[in-house]
Amino acid sequence: MRRYKVFDVFTDRALAGNPLAVVLDSSGLDDPAMQAIAREFNLSETVFVFPVENPAHSARIRIFTTVKELPFAGHPTVGSAVCLARERLNGPGGHDAVVVLEEKVGIVRCGVTLDGALGFAEFDCPELPHPAGEAPPKDILADALGLLPADVGFENHVPSVWSAGVRYRFVPVGDMSALANAVPQPQPFAAAFGKEGAYLYTRQTEGHDHSFRARMFVHEVGIVEDPATGSAVAAMAGAVKDFDDLPDGDHAAIIEQGFEMGRPSLIRLGMTVQGGKLTAVRIGGNAVEVMDGTLRM
Repeated sequence: MRRYKVFDVFTDRALAGNPLAVVLDSSGLDDPAMQAIAREFNLSETVFVFPVENPAHSARIRIFTTVKELPFAGHPTVGSAVCLARERLNGPGGHDAVVVLEEKVGIVRCGVTLDGALGFAEFDCPELPHPAGEAPPKDILADALGLLPADVGFENHVPSVWSAGVRYRFVPVGDMSALANAVPQPQPFAAAFGKEGAYLYTRQTEGHDHSFRARMFVHEVGIVEDPATGSAVAAMAGAVKDFDDLPDGDHAAIIEQGFEMGRPSLIRLGMTVQGGKLTAVRIGGNAVEVMDGTLRM
C-alpha cells in the first residue's frame, strides 16, 4: 500500500496547469515497476519519493514520463516541493519551508510558501542554461509546424538549442496568431525535432509585463502537447538573456503556457546577470492538490 497525491502545477486553481502524481512511499520499487505506475497514471510526469542519501536533505525523487525517466523537470520539482512541505507542515494558516530535493541532475533547493489550499515553490536551477547545438533552418522548422518560414522568428530572436539539464529546441514565432496556428506535421516534425520536441514562444504584449506565451510539442514522451514545461523555461533563460541582451541585474518574466489546450499555466522565471553573463536562473509557480489515494501494491 503506497500513498499518492495528485497536484495541478503552475496554476492557482484545480483542473488547470500541469497535473503531477507524487507517490510518497516508493521504497522497494524497481525501475520497471515505476515505469509501469507512471503509465498507469498516464500523466506527463510521475514522481517517486525515496529516503534521502544525505540526512540534511528532504527527499530523493525520481521523475518518470509515461515512457522514460528524466534527470530533471520543472513542474515535478515545484509540485513535489509543495507536496512534501504539506506533509511536514500540516495545519491551517500560512507556512514557509525549505525543501531540498535530491534529483538525478543534482541537489535542488526549493523555497515553499503554503497558504490554505495553495502552495508556491521556487527553486534555483541546478544547471545554468548553455547552447546545446544548432537549430535546423527556418523552412524546415516551419514545414514541421504547419507554418510559413516568415512566421519563424521575431525581433532578435531566432531558432536555437539550449539545455539546463534537459535539451530543447526553441522556435520563436512572430505573434500570438502564428503560435495558435502551429500544428505538428508528423513526419517533418520527427525529422526536425527528434527526441527534444519543439518549444515555441512569442512575446506576450497583453496582460503580464515582460512575458511570453509558449507551447511545447513533443511525441517522444508519450504526449502531444505539454501544458507547462519548467525545465524548458530554465533553458529558455539562455535565449532570453542573449537575444534580449539583458543588462547586469535581476530580471523577471512570466511564461504563459497551456492556454491553447485549455490548461492555462503561469511559470515564473527569474534571471540574474553579472558581468554580462547569466549567473542564476530561478523557476517558480503555484500548485494545488486535487486528489489523493493509495496504490494497492
